[in-house]
Amino acid sequence: MQTNNRDHGGGLDAAIAQFGGKRADWLDLSTGINPVPYPAPVLPADAWTALPDKSAYARLIGFARSFWNVPDGAAILPTAGASAIIAALPRLIDAGEVAIPGPTYNEHGAAFKAAGWTLTEAGRDAIVAVHPNNPDGALWTADQLTAPIRIVDESFCDVMPDASLMHLATRPGTVVLKSFGKFWGLAGLRLGFAIGDPDIIAKLSDVLGPWNVSGPALCIGAEALADPAWADDTRTRLATDSDRLDTLMASKGAPLVGGTTLFRLYEVADAKAAQTQLAQHHVWSRTFPYADNWLRLGLPAPDRWDQLESAF
Repeated sequence: MQTNNRDHGGGLDAAIAQFGGKRADWLDLSTGINPVPYPAPVLPADAWTALPDKSAYARLIGFARSFWNVPDGAAILPTAGASAIIAALPRLIDAGEVAIPGPTYNEHGAAFKAAGWTLTEAGRDAIVAVHPNNPDGALWTADQLTAPIRIVDESFCDVMPDASLMHLATRPGTVVLKSFGKFWGLAGLRLGFAIGDPDIIAKLSDVLGPWNVSGPALCIGAEALADPAWADDTRTRLATDSDRLDTLMASKGAPLVGGTTLFRLYEVADAKAAQTQLAQHHVWSRTFPYADNWLRLGLPAPDRWDQLESAF
């Protein structure tokens, strides 16, 4: 049986095995997930017991179109997380050369390689733009996306909606990805969106099947997307908390490299040593195989700041 050796955040089970403690003792700052999730509403019984019907999908899609200002000519497909889109998209397009400028989230590269694509700097046939980039938060501009196929991964862009490239979603060959797990803090719900070229979205829908999103996810997603006030309040809180984290890290001699208000990337003398120090206090962080002086931290929940501060 093959194992997945791709570099990710998470992996808390391995950290517990090495450093001890119970899961409840640990502060997992490795993933960049909002620590104050959207409050899930009470669900109707048929969200659990019935196959999702077309009206549930239509309701969610309607709120998504409004929340993200999706252009009329772009199609929207809810999916069981953005990872399902990332895995499937490269197989729906004739393989060629793709550019995935990095360092960045490595699932895109793995999916394109598995589908027979060749990764090149030029990306003659396709380009993947992680916007804002993970882990450094770098942003893209529309004029940088010149390949015939353009995949814009906006999994972390809901913290900065004004930076969204959603207006490109009507261009042929363009797909914009949205993740529900990061900004809304509901990663376990497994909800994502592919938005863009109707032909590509139709092929993706055929591959993923008629019921690829659960009834509870359809209900909760619709409620959250219909609540812009919560989103505005959350952006304000995330900005305040990320500033607090920057101040803490600066006081420890770790300057900011980049990031978003959901995760911050810092320069440290030895990232593995810093990760080990934090782990001894049951705080889990993110390091990178390509930069031994980069340490990435998400935000602690409001009642867990003391644990982080004492870990230093």
